[in-house]
Amino acid sequence: MKKNASPKTPPLRPFTSGRLVPVALGAAPARGYDIVIGDSILSEAGALINVRLGARRCLIVTDTNVAPLYGRRCEAVLTASGHTLLPTVTIAAGENSKNYATLQTLLDQILLNGADRQTLIIAFGGGVVGDLASVAASLALRGLDIVQIPTSLVAQVDSSVGGKTGINTAHGKNTVGSFYQPRLVIADVSLLDSLPPREMLAGYAEVVKYGLLKDAEFFRWCQAHGAQLLSGDHTAQIHAIGESCVHKAKIVAADEREAKDRALLNFGHTFGHALEAIGGYSNALLHGEAVAVGMCLAFKLSAQLGLCSNAEAYEVRDHFMAVRLPTAPSNLAYDDIDRLMQLMAQDKKARAGKLTLILTRGIGKAFVSHDVDADAVREVWRDALRR
Repeated sequence: MKKNASPKTPPLRPFTSGRLVPVALGAAPARGYDIVIGDSILSEAGALINVRLGARRCLIVTDTNVAPLYGRRCEAVLTASGHTLLPTVTIAAGENSKNYATLQTLLDQILLNGADRQTLIIAFGGGVVGDLASVAASLALRGLDIVQIPTSLVAQVDSSVGGKTGINTAHGKNTVGSFYQPRLVIADVSLLDSLPPREMLAGYAEVVKYGLLKDAEFFRWCQAHGAQLLSGDHTAQIHAIGESCVHKAKIVAADEREAKDRALLNFGHTFGHALEAIGGYSNALLHGEAVAVGMCLAFKLSAQLGLCSNAEAYEVRDHFMAVRLPTAPSNLAYDDIDRLMQLMAQDKKARAGKLTLILTRGIGKAFVSHDVDADAVREVWRDALRR
């Protein structure tokens, strides 16, 4: 276990080969929380919650993919540690569930099942479950504590950490939501063993993102060890998730509500969200796949503007191609450039309708650029859609 573990936290035997990453928030230490990363640590989730939050009434939110695989195990672990369970709420798996209707159903179930202000919400699933459960927790009874137990790679490295929550609307991805921090994150890499290869790849795009943002050395690690991570090597997964969480924790601690540098975490997302929206948030293009395309386009735009070299843009593209992530839109449904530009202008980072994009001066040198030239963006889209 890392030496940066809280001195109040007793030794946790199963995590000797894992990692603990603290997230520090503001001047009040009580607002901070831990990200615990390890192999087969779901069995200790109840004890971890006890150490940090005490025995609680818990309500698990999960989905139709995770519940049959791990639902009963999660319930048994919590009850064995002295927690009282309210009926589990299971939502339909998939991005299409991130909407008003599912949120209303979830809130109704939380209240109907007898939640009170001491009830702890357990988000047990991927990014969709984590986002929906967090929005619901922030609203129900004016705020319930939430613990994230992410079961997908994208959730373990990104969406479960940092407190950004949201649902999708006709106006764009995550356009309704809140900043609402979890009390604890438990990332068990053994849960990734059941992920389909495509889901692992989609999550891997978010791993690479952290190297492209501010850590060229970590990007080199991904080039050398990404295949091991994707093939199921738990040691490589723990390292990659740990490094990703360290980077995200630093950025979140410095800018919790995305007033400044936290926007860097959206590298590739403005392009990617436009593709997701025009595709109807369907399985035709997963979030991580859209982000991979978006990062390639952001590098291409940066090279076109003379900010970075074409060689670096090609290096990023080649790594994604090597692991079989998409690097450009491949469906004719994405050929409406005017619609893509409109969706980008609706992005949450936009200011007075002007584009704000994360650009880069090279691998590990991303920065926020306001009022990006729209004609240059159009040219990148035109070039990408010629393929």
